[in-house]
Amino acid sequence: MSIIVLAEHTQGVFKKKTFEAVQYAAAIAEKLGTTVTAVAVGSVADSEMQTLGQAGAAKVLHAADARLDNLNARAYAKVLVTAAQKEAAKVIVALHDVTGKAVAPRVSAALKAGLVAGAVSYPDTANGFVIKKTVFSGKAFAYVNITSDIKVVTLMPNTFQVKKGTGTAAVEKLDVAFEDKDFGIQVKEVNKVTGAVPLSEAELVVSGGRGMKGPENWYVLEDLAKELGAALACSRPVADAHWRPHHEHVGQTGGTIRPNLYIAVGISGAIQHLAGVNGSKTIVVINKDPEAPFFKAADYGVLGDAMEVVPRLTAAVKKFKEAHS
Repeated sequence: MSIIVLAEHTQGVFKKKTFEAVQYAAAIAEKLGTTVTAVAVGSVADSEMQTLGQAGAAKVLHAADARLDNLNARAYAKVLVTAAQKEAAKVIVALHDVTGKAVAPRVSAALKAGLVAGAVSYPDTANGFVIKKTVFSGKAFAYVNITSDIKVVTLMPNTFQVKKGTGTAAVEKLDVAFEDKDFGIQVKEVNKVTGAVPLSEAELVVSGGRGMKGPENWYVLEDLAKELGAALACSRPVADAHWRPHHEHVGQTGGTIRPNLYIAVGISGAIQHLAGVNGSKTIVVINKDPEAPFFKAADYGVLGDAMEVVPRLTAAVKKFKEAHS
């Protein structure tokens, strides 16, 4: 029996959140006296899969079918179910992201397993299998006890700091009996953003809202993000107005992020936006409206015009970097 974890990769490279999920699974395995088996899908080099041992994986099962290079929830679920049955797994871990949200419920249904989505704590095994998760758009927490024999957990990314060791994982081929219906939906084209920090991986995020007045003013946020090495994000009205691309939209109907620092500029802070960002470790709000709801959720607030405040902040960051270089 082992703990199964879905090891996501981007073009054959594992990201920080994948190591976090493997490390999370390793902590559960230690409590239960077992080991971790990671499951990789699609085209990944053996040398890359072996690095999962640094986060605690003893073994990697590789479903190498090239059709798995793009997300297919039905096929991914079959891979995980096959791996879980092969390893007699009682706990299956995935990330609470686009992939995990699509795959984990299918795995849960197929294995008749209880599911906790969006975990923010290690399970408490002293009195069952109790996991803490956010509810009501992040305004409260719930403690859920999974009582089923098999358990499925999706982990909220950027919840735990990754601490890599020096181990390596053994790699084995995983044969999956796919049917034509498993690939009934096919990806025809994938457009990837290059040269930018992915929002899901970013520890620092600079975000803008309608208070920026228009896309022509976005350069001040881009300058700040460049100096900080941060990713750029935006509120839904900004994306809907086509000021910024939709992949930058964070909120209840966009992406959910948990960076160490979230700087919100010209964003009022409606509950729909807060639902996607209130897991941030530190929130800084810059707004000229003293009644903006976001100030109530902020760790630090700056009352002022973004076009005056942000360039000064960028200059201060640049000066600090020069003094400590």
